[in-house]
Amino acid sequence: MVSSRIKFLIAIGVYIILSASAASADIYRYRDENGVWHFTNIKSDKRYKLYIKTKIYVKTNNESPAAFISVHGTAINQASERFGVESSLIKAVIRAESAGDEKATSSKGAQGLMQLMPDTADDMAVEDRYNPEDNIFGGTRYLSMMLERFNNNTQFALAAYNAGPESVAAYNGVPPFQETKTFIKRVMTYYNQYKSEAQQ
Repeated sequence: MVSSRIKFLIAIGVYIILSASAASADIYRYRDENGVWHFTNIKSDKRYKLYIKTKIYVKTNNESPAAFISVHGTAINQASERFGVESSLIKAVIRAESAGDEKATSSKGAQGLMQLMPDTADDMAVEDRYNPEDNIFGGTRYLSMMLERFNNNTQFALAAYNAGPESVAAYNGVPPFQETKTFIKRVMTYYNQYKSEAQQ
């Protein structure tokens, strides 16, 4: 259990870092073999993991989602090939999740193009959820796992992506959550659009 004194020292350390850097600086941390936490605003060592995102980004560009996604076409195609997920489906998830905004942050803490939650990002070895390529590869890998788990049933996989695989398993199908149903409908609409464009 962390003592009040240690919590205070951590708070002071984070304050100093924030005061010494730009207001939008990220804070990274790692715990060494002695249990001591180290904080920095410069990720100089791979042991550091993102701890605090000090700025919540709001999309300010006027590009259409389709145009914005096209910027990341190479990463999408590479992830598609590596994990065996259709590029049209990856694009559709990106558009439904973030409208192509790589800095998007949800109220629940999901981040980046494919809106990865912290635990999912860690499981997929994503170091920076705001890095477009890392996010796309992590999100696509997770989506491929959901497709495999649910026998390539796209709607079940999307439901699992949104509500979690255990919810899909518990209901033996798409759970009766309006958010999940809306998400699946949006993704499938975009998916059919992108697939049609690819076939032209």
